[in-house]
This record gives sequence, structure tokens and C-alpha cells, in this order.
Amino acid sequence: MLTVQFVLEPLDNQRLANLCGPLDENLRQIETALEVTIARRGEHFSVQGAQAELAREVLQDFYREAKQDITLERLQLGLIEAMKWREEPQPTGDFVPLLMTRKAEIRGRTPRQNSYLQSIQEHDITFGIGPAGTGKTYLAVACAVDALQRETVRRLVLVRPAVEAGEKLGFLPGDLAQKVDPYLRPLYDALYDLMGVEKVVKAFDRGVIEIAPLAYMRGRTLNHSFIILDEAQNTTPEQMKMFLT
Repeated sequence: MLTVQFVLEPLDNQRLANLCGPLDENLRQIETALEVTIARRGEHFSVQGAQAELAREVLQDFYREAKQDITLERLQLGLIEAMKWREEPQPTGDFVPLLMTRKAEIRGRTPRQNSYLQSIQEHDITFGIGPAGTGKTYLAVACAVDALQRETVRRLVLVRPAVEAGEKLGFLPGDLAQKVDPYLRPLYDALYDLMGVEKVVKAFDRGVIEIAPLAYMRGRTLNHSFIILDEAQNTTPEQMKMFLT
């Protein structure tokens, strides 16, 4: 049986308390999910089990995020993501997804970005989870542009919840597209970079690229389309079910 011993640094008693949870409940959840045994004395941890290395990585990741309480939902989501990443076959050096855009060929810079691109190309539905700045939106748009260039899809549909970042801006002037434009600006930036402004404007005029506000998607039929839902964490459970079905 594999045994891994390590120390969580820098020492922070509050973060340790948030990591372990009340009566070490978070540690028990990790033990159950990964089928390991966790023992600790202060910041010193000892993990036994076949997935001891994975448990160490999970504990270190959660410790970095433990400045605030770790909710049960966040803990379970992190465990699912960690186990899914370990179980899925990763792209090898022999196969790196390449995307055709105006900027020539685009490829992922990290193994996880390559895995993300490969998942988008091979599956009908892909969830991209990660911190800001890791290329989730940009690479999704690049895959969409690549699919349009190869004519594997006929239309690109951009969707994003109309949620402000902290401050209320009030009512916005203009028609439906103009009201939604500010929320879709990150998608536009990627499109302009990958296709050029003129091609994007022409694609909008021809209906090849379409804005579909999430609030008005119920009942839509979107055949042969590449659909991107950006900032999906801001949707309600009902909106997510409606979007996926």
C-alpha cells in the first residue's frame, strides 16, 4: 500500500481549519471519495492508499483555496474534477489538436489545454472548468472558427447570461443585440482576433454568427451549429437544464 507524507506550507492555522472542516469532515469526504486513509498532526499529513498521490494533490490544491470556508459543494466538485482528469486518457506528444484560423494554426500550450481542445472536437458537449486566464473562452471560440472554416458546422451561436460583474449598470439602450453586446465582449474580442473584424461583421450580416440571449433560447432548434455558453456558472439550474436540452 502506497504511503505519502508531506507538509502543507506556508503554515496558516486558519487555512488548515478551513481545509479540514468541522471535526475533519472535509478529510473524511476525501477519504471516502479516493479510498485512502488520511492522518495528520498539525500541518504534517500522511496518506495511505492506492490513490495517495492524487489525494496529496487534492489536499494541496484545496489548501491554496482555503482562505475561506470550503463548502461541501465546492469540495465534491473538486474531487469529481480531480478523479475525471486522472481517469481520462491525456493527449500524447504524437497527437496535438491543431486549429485553422486567420492566425494560421493554433494549438494548446499545456497538456490540459490540448485535452480541452481534443474533448471539444470529439464530444458533442464539453464543460470547461478553470480559473480566469486559462484560455477557456478563447480556445472554445478558436474551435468554433476552425469548425466554420472546415464547414463541419454552418452557424456559430454565442450565448452568455446577462449578469454584471458586481455593479448594476441599469437599462441599456438599443435593440436586443445592442443590449446583449456588452456581456458578449470577451467572445467578440476572440472572434476579431481569430477572424478579423471585416469577416466577423459579414458573418453577422449573413447570420453565420448569431447572438442568442439565454432568456430567449427556450424552444429553439439549432441544427448544425457550434454553440458557446460563456460564464455558465452564472446560470440557474433551470437555465442550464433548458440550455442542455
